[in-house]
Amino acid sequence: MSARASIVAAVALAASLGAATPASADHEIVIGVQCDRSGPDATVGAPLCAGFRDYVALVNAGNGVEGHRIRAAEIDTESRVPPALAAYERLRGEAAVALALYGTQIYALAPRLAEDRIVATAAGWGPADAANGRRHPYVFSVASAASQAAAAVGFAKHRLGTLKGKKVAFVPDDSPAGREPIAVLEDLAERERFQLKTFAAPSTGATMATLAVDLARRYRADFVIAHLAGRAPSLAIQELARVGYPLDKVIFFVGGSAEADVDAAGGRAVADGYHGLEFAGVGQEFPVLRAIQAMYHAQGRQPPTRMASSVCYNRGVVMAALQVQAIGNAVAARPDGRIIGDDVKAGMEKIRGFTLGGLTPPLEITPTDHEGGGRLQVWQVKGARFVPVTDWFTAYPRVIARHVTAERGAPSR
Repeated sequence: MSARASIVAAVALAASLGAATPASADHEIVIGVQCDRSGPDATVGAPLCAGFRDYVALVNAGNGVEGHRIRAAEIDTESRVPPALAAYERLRGEAAVALALYGTQIYALAPRLAEDRIVATAAGWGPADAANGRRHPYVFSVASAASQAAAAVGFAKHRLGTLKGKKVAFVPDDSPAGREPIAVLEDLAERERFQLKTFAAPSTGATMATLAVDLARRYRADFVIAHLAGRAPSLAIQELARVGYPLDKVIFFVGGSAEADVDAAGGRAVADGYHGLEFAGVGQEFPVLRAIQAMYHAQGRQPPTRMASSVCYNRGVVMAALQVQAIGNAVAARPDGRIIGDDVKAGMEKIRGFTLGGLTPPLEITPTDHEGGGRLQVWQVKGARFVPVTDWFTAYPRVIARHVTAERGAPSR
Protein backbone atom coordinates (compact mmCIF):
# COMPACT_ATOMS: atom_id res chain seq x y z
CA MET A 1 0.00 0.00 0.00
CA SER A 2 1.41 3.41 -0.97
CA ALA A 3 1.94 6.16 1.60
CA ARG A 4 -0.97 8.05 0.10
CA ALA A 5 -3.22 5.00 0.29
CA SER A 6 -2.14 4.45 3.89
CA ILE A 7 -3.17 7.99 4.75
CA VAL A 8 -6.59 7.63 3.14
CA ALA A 9 -7.13 4.26 4.84
CA ALA A 10 -6.18 5.70 8.23
CA VAL A 11 -8.52 8.63 7.78
CA ALA A 12 -11.32 6.18 7.04
CA LEU A 13 -10.41 4.17 10.12
CA ALA A 14 -9.81 7.07 12.46
CA ALA A 15 -12.62 9.39 11.52
CA SER A 16 -15.09 6.98 9.86
CA LEU A 17 -15.51 9.51 7.08
CA GLY A 18 -15.00 7.16 4.16
CA ALA A 19 -12.75 7.80 1.19
CA ALA A 20 -11.77 11.37 0.52
CA THR A 21 -13.86 13.31 -1.99
CA PRO A 22 -12.88 16.36 -4.02
CA ALA A 23 -13.00 19.59 -2.05
CA SER A 24 -16.46 21.11 -2.32
CA ALA A 25 -16.06 24.21 -0.14
CA ASP A 26 -13.82 27.25 -0.19
CA HIS A 27 -13.92 27.76 3.57
CA GLU A 28 -12.34 26.11 6.60
CA ILE A 29 -13.90 24.60 9.70
CA VAL A 30 -12.02 25.97 12.70
CA ILE A 31 -11.10 24.10 15.87
CA GLY A 32 -9.53 26.25 18.58
CA VAL A 33 -6.65 24.60 20.43
CA GLN A 34 -5.62 26.10 23.76
CA CYS A 35 -2.13 24.75 24.21
CA ASP A 36 0.41 25.06 27.02
CA ARG A 37 3.64 25.08 25.04
CA SER A 38 5.21 27.20 27.76
CA GLY A 39 4.72 27.39 31.51
CA PRO A 40 4.69 24.58 34.10
CA ASP A 41 2.61 22.22 31.94
CA ALA A 42 4.72 22.53 28.79
CA THR A 43 5.91 18.94 29.10
CA VAL A 44 2.29 17.94 28.51
CA GLY A 45 1.24 20.69 26.13
CA ALA A 46 4.05 20.54 23.58
CA PRO A 47 3.65 16.85 22.60
CA LEU A 48 -0.14 16.87 23.05
CA CYS A 49 -0.62 19.80 20.70
CA ALA A 50 1.83 18.30 18.23
CA GLY A 51 -0.34 15.17 18.13
CA PHE A 52 -3.46 17.27 17.63
CA ARG A 53 -1.88 19.23 14.81
CA ASP A 54 -0.56 16.11 13.07
CA TYR A 55 -3.91 14.35 13.12
CA VAL A 56 -5.61 17.38 11.57
CA ALA A 57 -2.87 17.45 8.91
CA LEU A 58 -3.54 13.77 8.23
CA VAL A 59 -7.24 14.43 7.72
CA ASN A 60 -6.53 17.37 5.44
CA ALA A 61 -4.07 15.24 3.46
CA GLY A 62 -7.04 12.99 2.77
CA ASN A 63 -9.00 16.02 1.52
CA GLY A 64 -10.52 17.04 4.82
CA VAL A 65 -13.98 16.17 6.07
CA GLU A 66 -16.16 15.50 3.06
CA GLY A 67 -14.08 18.05 1.14
CA HIS A 68 -14.01 20.65 3.92
CA ARG A 69 -10.58 21.57 5.28
CA ILE A 70 -10.03 21.65 9.06
CA ARG A 71 -7.90 24.39 10.61
CA ALA A 72 -6.49 23.89 14.10
CA ALA A 73 -6.01 27.43 15.42
CA GLU A 74 -3.52 27.03 18.25
CA ILE A 75 -2.81 29.57 21.00
CA ASP A 76 -0.27 29.10 23.80
CA THR A 77 -2.02 29.86 27.10
CA GLU A 78 1.10 29.35 29.26
CA SER A 79 -0.76 27.17 31.81
CA ARG A 80 -2.54 30.29 33.10
CA VAL A 81 -6.20 31.25 33.22
CA PRO A 82 -5.98 34.94 32.06
CA PRO A 83 -4.30 34.02 28.73
CA ALA A 84 -6.85 31.21 28.36
CA LEU A 85 -9.73 33.69 28.69
CA ALA A 86 -8.10 36.02 26.15
CA ALA A 87 -7.48 33.08 23.81
CA TYR A 88 -11.12 32.07 24.12
CA GLU A 89 -12.29 35.49 22.94
CA ARG A 90 -9.89 35.41 20.01
CA LEU A 91 -10.93 31.91 18.94
CA ARG A 92 -14.59 32.78 19.29
CA GLY A 93 -13.92 35.72 16.99
CA GLU A 94 -12.41 33.31 14.46
CA ALA A 95 -15.70 31.37 14.48
CA ALA A 96 -14.26 28.23 16.07
CA VAL A 97 -17.02 25.62 16.31
CA ALA A 98 -15.12 23.56 18.90
CA LEU A 99 -12.26 23.93 21.36
CA ALA A 100 -9.62 21.53 22.62
CA LEU A 101 -8.86 22.30 26.26
CA TYR A 102 -6.99 20.70 29.12
CA GLY A 103 -5.85 21.97 32.47
CA THR A 104 -7.48 24.35 34.89
CA GLN A 105 -8.82 26.77 32.27
CA ILE A 106 -11.78 24.48 31.72
CA TYR A 107 -13.19 25.61 35.07
CA ALA A 108 -13.11 29.26 34.09
CA LEU A 109 -14.43 28.62 30.58
CA ALA A 110 -17.23 26.11 31.26
CA PRO A 111 -19.91 28.79 31.86
CA ARG A 112 -18.87 30.69 28.72
CA LEU A 113 -19.02 27.55 26.59
CA ALA A 114 -22.65 27.01 27.57
CA GLU A 115 -23.48 30.67 27.01
CA ASP A 116 -21.83 30.82 23.58
CA ARG A 117 -22.80 27.24 22.62
CA ILE A 118 -19.28 26.12 21.73
CA VAL A 119 -18.17 22.52 22.22
CA ALA A 120 -14.97 21.71 24.13
CA THR A 121 -13.10 18.54 24.97
CA ALA A 122 -11.19 18.40 28.25
CA ALA A 123 -8.59 15.66 28.51
CA GLY A 124 -8.34 14.07 31.94
CA TRP A 125 -8.43 17.30 33.99
CA GLY A 126 -11.56 19.26 34.74
CA PRO A 127 -14.89 19.15 36.60
CA ALA A 128 -15.86 15.57 37.38
CA ASP A 129 -19.47 16.41 36.66
CA ALA A 130 -18.54 17.43 33.11
CA ALA A 131 -19.27 13.78 32.36
CA ASN A 132 -22.91 14.71 32.94
CA GLY A 133 -24.18 16.14 29.66
CA ARG A 134 -27.12 17.79 31.37
CA ARG A 135 -24.86 19.66 33.78
CA HIS A 136 -22.27 20.73 31.20
CA PRO A 137 -23.96 20.38 27.81
CA TYR A 138 -20.98 21.70 25.81
CA VAL A 139 -18.11 20.02 27.68
CA PHE A 140 -16.93 16.49 26.86
CA SER A 141 -14.66 15.31 29.63
CA VAL A 142 -12.66 12.33 28.22
CA ALA A 143 -11.62 10.58 31.48
CA SER A 144 -13.12 12.56 34.33
CA ALA A 145 -11.52 12.95 37.74
CA ALA A 146 -14.32 10.82 39.21
CA SER A 147 -13.60 7.94 36.85
CA GLN A 148 -9.87 8.22 37.49
CA ALA A 149 -10.40 8.15 41.26
CA ALA A 150 -12.62 5.08 41.02
CA ALA A 151 -10.16 3.31 38.69
CA ALA A 152 -7.25 4.07 41.03
CA VAL A 153 -9.11 2.65 44.03
CA GLY A 154 -10.23 -0.38 42.03
CA PHE A 155 -6.63 -1.04 41.00
CA ALA A 156 -5.37 -0.56 44.56
CA LYS A 157 -7.88 -3.14 45.74
CA HIS A 158 -6.70 -5.54 43.06
CA ARG A 159 -3.06 -4.89 43.92
CA LEU A 160 -3.49 -5.33 47.70
CA GLY A 161 -6.15 -8.03 47.62
CA THR A 162 -8.38 -6.06 49.97
CA LEU A 163 -8.67 -2.46 51.11
CA LYS A 164 -10.37 -3.18 54.41
CA GLY A 165 -8.33 -1.65 57.19
CA LYS A 166 -5.69 -0.33 54.79
CA LYS A 167 -4.25 3.19 54.77
CA VAL A 168 -4.55 5.04 51.46
CA ALA A 169 -2.80 8.37 50.89
CA PHE A 170 -4.19 10.81 48.31
CA VAL A 171 -1.72 13.38 46.98
CA PRO A 172 -3.48 16.09 44.95
CA ASP A 173 -2.38 19.40 43.52
CA ASP A 174 -3.41 21.98 46.14
CA SER A 175 -6.12 23.59 44.03
CA PRO A 176 -9.83 23.10 43.38
CA ALA A 177 -8.90 21.01 40.34
CA GLY A 178 -6.62 18.80 42.38
CA ARG A 179 -9.20 18.36 45.12
CA GLU A 180 -11.90 17.43 42.60
CA PRO A 181 -11.81 13.66 43.32
CA ILE A 182 -11.82 13.84 47.14
CA ALA A 183 -15.59 13.38 47.51
CA VAL A 184 -15.47 10.23 45.36
CA LEU A 185 -12.50 8.88 47.31
CA GLU A 186 -14.24 9.54 50.63
CA ASP A 187 -17.29 7.68 49.40
CA LEU A 188 -15.16 4.73 48.30
CA ALA A 189 -13.25 4.75 51.61
CA GLU A 190 -16.51 4.28 53.45
CA ARG A 191 -17.66 1.61 51.03
CA GLU A 192 -14.40 -0.39 51.07
CA ARG A 193 -13.64 0.43 54.74
CA PHE A 194 -10.17 1.86 54.24
CA GLN A 195 -8.58 4.89 55.89
CA LEU A 196 -8.06 7.86 53.58
CA LYS A 197 -5.75 10.78 54.27
CA THR A 198 -5.05 13.68 51.90
CA PHE A 199 -1.58 15.20 51.56
CA ALA A 200 -2.08 18.30 49.41
CA ALA A 201 0.96 19.45 47.43
CA PRO A 202 1.54 22.90 45.92
CA SER A 203 1.81 22.94 42.13
CA THR A 204 5.54 23.63 42.39
CA GLY A 205 6.10 20.51 44.45
CA ALA A 206 8.35 22.59 46.73
CA THR A 207 7.45 20.72 49.93
CA MET A 208 7.37 17.24 48.39
CA ALA A 209 10.25 15.98 50.54
CA THR A 210 8.35 16.65 53.76
CA LEU A 211 5.15 15.24 52.26
CA ALA A 212 6.88 11.99 51.26
CA VAL A 213 8.23 11.49 54.78
CA ASP A 214 4.80 12.17 56.28
CA LEU A 215 2.90 9.66 54.16
CA ALA A 216 5.59 6.96 54.05
CA ARG A 217 7.02 7.00 57.57
CA ARG A 218 4.44 8.70 59.77
CA TYR A 219 1.15 7.73 58.14
CA ARG A 220 2.67 4.49 56.74
CA ALA A 221 0.41 4.38 53.70
CA ASP A 222 -0.36 1.01 52.17
CA PHE A 223 -1.05 2.64 48.81
CA VAL A 224 -0.60 6.10 47.27
CA ILE A 225 -2.92 7.74 44.73
CA ALA A 226 -1.58 10.98 43.19
CA HIS A 227 -3.36 13.66 41.17
CA LEU A 228 -0.56 16.02 40.13
CA ALA A 229 0.66 17.74 36.99
CA GLY A 230 3.55 19.83 35.69
CA ARG A 231 6.79 19.43 37.63
CA ALA A 232 5.13 17.96 40.72
CA PRO A 233 4.77 14.31 39.55
CA SER A 234 8.50 13.83 38.95
CA LEU A 235 9.32 15.45 42.30
CA ALA A 236 6.84 13.16 44.04
CA ILE A 237 8.36 10.09 42.38
CA GLN A 238 11.88 11.22 43.35
CA GLU A 239 10.99 11.84 46.98
CA LEU A 240 8.94 8.67 47.42
CA ALA A 241 11.84 6.66 46.02
CA ARG A 242 14.30 8.54 48.24
CA VAL A 243 12.42 7.63 51.43
CA GLY A 244 12.18 4.02 50.30
CA TYR A 245 8.48 3.86 49.54
CA PRO A 246 7.70 0.95 47.15
CA LEU A 247 6.70 2.59 43.87
CA ASP A 248 4.68 -0.44 42.79
CA LYS A 249 2.16 0.73 45.37
CA VAL A 250 1.80 4.14 43.71
CA ILE A 251 -0.62 5.15 40.96
CA PHE A 252 -0.88 8.55 39.28
CA PHE A 253 -3.82 10.08 37.50
CA VAL A 254 -3.19 10.95 33.85
CA GLY A 255 -1.44 14.22 34.76
CA GLY A 256 1.56 12.29 36.08
CA SER A 257 1.60 9.33 33.70
CA ALA A 258 3.89 10.31 30.85
CA GLU A 259 7.46 9.66 29.74
CA ALA A 260 8.38 13.24 30.64
CA ASP A 261 7.51 12.50 34.27
CA VAL A 262 9.73 9.41 34.24
CA ASP A 263 12.62 11.28 32.60
CA ALA A 264 12.40 14.26 34.95
CA ALA A 265 12.32 11.94 37.97
CA GLY A 266 15.60 10.35 36.92
CA GLY A 267 14.53 7.60 34.55
CA ARG A 268 14.55 3.90 35.27
CA ALA A 269 16.99 4.19 38.18
CA VAL A 270 14.41 6.20 40.13
CA ALA A 271 10.94 5.71 38.65
CA ASP A 272 10.83 1.97 37.94
CA GLY A 273 7.64 0.35 39.20
CA TYR A 274 5.12 3.16 39.57
CA HIS A 275 1.73 2.98 37.84
CA GLY A 276 -0.17 5.50 35.74
CA LEU A 277 -3.70 5.80 34.40
CA GLU A 278 -4.16 6.37 30.67
CA PHE A 279 -7.15 7.25 28.47
CA ALA A 280 -5.10 6.78 25.28
CA GLY A 281 -2.85 3.93 24.26
CA VAL A 282 0.90 4.13 24.73
CA GLY A 283 3.45 3.47 22.00
CA GLN A 284 3.49 3.99 18.23
CA GLU A 285 2.12 0.64 17.02
CA PHE A 286 -1.33 1.92 16.06
CA PRO A 287 -2.61 2.27 12.47
CA VAL A 288 -3.35 5.98 12.74
CA LEU A 289 0.16 6.73 14.07
CA ARG A 290 1.75 4.70 11.30
CA ALA A 291 -0.35 6.71 8.84
CA ILE A 292 0.96 9.97 10.33
CA GLN A 293 4.51 8.67 9.91
CA ALA A 294 3.70 7.73 6.31
CA MET A 295 2.31 11.22 5.73
CA TYR A 296 5.61 12.77 6.85
CA HIS A 297 7.64 10.42 4.67
CA ALA A 298 5.39 11.13 1.67
CA GLN A 299 6.16 14.83 2.16
CA GLY A 300 9.90 14.12 2.28
CA ARG A 301 10.13 14.87 6.00
CA GLN A 302 11.03 12.88 9.09
CA PRO A 303 8.28 12.24 11.67
CA PRO A 304 8.60 14.60 14.66
CA THR A 305 10.61 13.53 17.66
CA ARG A 306 7.51 14.38 19.73
CA MET A 307 6.04 11.06 18.59
CA ALA A 308 8.68 9.28 20.66
CA SER A 309 7.15 10.89 23.77
CA SER A 310 4.10 8.90 22.92
CA VAL A 311 1.80 9.30 25.93
CA CYS A 312 0.89 12.97 25.56
CA TYR A 313 1.30 12.96 21.78
CA ASN A 314 -1.20 10.10 21.55
CA ARG A 315 -3.63 11.99 23.77
CA GLY A 316 -3.50 14.89 21.33
CA VAL A 317 -4.27 12.55 18.44
CA VAL A 318 -7.28 11.15 20.35
CA MET A 319 -8.59 14.63 21.16
CA ALA A 320 -8.27 15.74 17.53
CA ALA A 321 -9.89 12.55 16.25
CA LEU A 322 -12.90 13.04 18.53
CA GLN A 323 -13.31 16.60 17.31
CA VAL A 324 -13.01 15.54 13.67
CA GLN A 325 -15.45 12.66 14.15
CA ALA A 326 -18.00 15.04 15.68
CA ILE A 327 -17.47 17.49 12.82
CA GLY A 328 -17.87 14.64 10.34
CA ASN A 329 -21.20 13.70 11.92
CA ALA A 330 -22.26 17.35 11.79
CA VAL A 331 -21.26 17.74 8.14
CA ALA A 332 -23.23 14.60 7.27
CA ALA A 333 -26.31 16.51 8.39
CA ARG A 334 -25.17 19.79 6.78
CA PRO A 335 -23.12 18.95 3.68
CA ASP A 336 -22.34 22.60 2.93
CA GLY A 337 -20.09 22.57 6.00
CA ARG A 338 -21.60 25.75 7.46
CA ILE A 339 -21.84 24.18 10.87
CA ILE A 340 -22.05 25.82 14.29
CA GLY A 341 -21.35 24.65 17.83
CA ASP A 342 -24.76 23.05 18.25
CA ASP A 343 -24.14 20.92 15.15
CA VAL A 344 -20.82 19.73 16.59
CA LYS A 345 -22.47 19.00 19.94
CA ALA A 346 -25.06 16.83 18.21
CA GLY A 347 -22.28 15.17 16.22
CA MET A 348 -20.29 14.42 19.38
CA GLU A 349 -23.34 12.88 21.01
CA LYS A 350 -23.70 10.45 18.09
CA ILE A 351 -20.25 8.88 18.55
CA ARG A 352 -20.59 5.13 19.09
CA GLY A 353 -17.96 2.40 19.25
CA PHE A 354 -15.14 4.84 18.51
CA THR A 355 -11.74 3.20 19.11
CA LEU A 356 -9.35 4.83 16.60
CA GLY A 357 -7.90 1.43 15.84
CA GLY A 358 -7.32 0.61 19.51
CA LEU A 359 -5.70 3.92 20.47
CA THR A 360 -8.69 4.74 22.67
CA PRO A 361 -11.21 2.55 24.51
CA PRO A 362 -14.61 2.06 22.86
CA LEU A 363 -16.33 5.41 23.35
CA GLU A 364 -20.11 5.66 23.54
CA ILE A 365 -20.99 9.35 23.90
CA THR A 366 -24.63 10.27 24.50
CA PRO A 367 -26.54 13.42 25.48
CA THR A 368 -26.30 12.33 29.13
CA ASP A 369 -22.85 10.67 29.14
CA HIS A 370 -20.27 13.15 27.85
CA GLU A 371 -17.40 10.96 29.01
CA GLY A 372 -18.11 8.08 26.67
CA GLY A 373 -17.97 5.38 29.32
CA GLY A 374 -15.00 6.47 31.44
CA ARG A 375 -12.77 3.50 30.59
CA LEU A 376 -9.10 3.67 31.54
CA GLN A 377 -5.99 1.51 31.47
CA VAL A 378 -3.24 1.08 34.04
CA TRP A 379 0.34 1.09 32.76
CA GLN A 380 3.51 0.53 34.78
CA VAL A 381 7.03 1.87 34.35
CA LYS A 382 9.41 -1.00 33.65
CA GLY A 383 12.80 -0.41 32.18
CA ALA A 384 12.12 3.33 31.75
CA ARG A 385 9.07 2.65 29.56
CA PHE A 386 5.37 2.12 30.20
CA VAL A 387 3.97 -1.40 29.81
CA PRO A 388 0.26 -2.31 30.08
CA VAL A 389 -0.98 -3.86 33.31
CA THR A 390 -4.73 -3.93 32.62
CA ASP A 391 -7.12 -3.81 29.73
CA TRP A 392 -9.59 -0.91 29.44
CA PHE A 393 -11.88 -0.99 32.48
CA THR A 394 -14.23 0.99 34.69
CA ALA A 395 -14.66 0.76 38.45
CA TYR A 396 -17.54 1.62 40.79
CA PRO A 397 -19.86 3.00 38.07
CA ARG A 398 -22.73 3.58 40.49
CA VAL A 399 -20.54 5.66 42.78
CA ILE A 400 -19.34 7.73 39.82
CA ALA A 401 -22.90 8.24 38.58
CA ARG A 402 -23.99 9.47 41.98
CA HIS A 403 -21.23 12.06 42.15
CA VAL A 404 -21.44 13.39 38.61
CA THR A 405 -25.16 14.03 39.03
CA ALA A 406 -24.90 15.63 42.50
CA GLU A 407 -25.87 19.28 42.79
CA ARG A 408 -22.84 21.47 43.39
CA GLY A 409 -21.14 24.52 42.05
CA ALA A 410 -18.20 24.28 39.67
CA PRO A 411 -14.88 25.09 41.38
CA SER A 412 -12.66 27.84 40.16
CA ARG A 413 -8.98 28.56 40.27
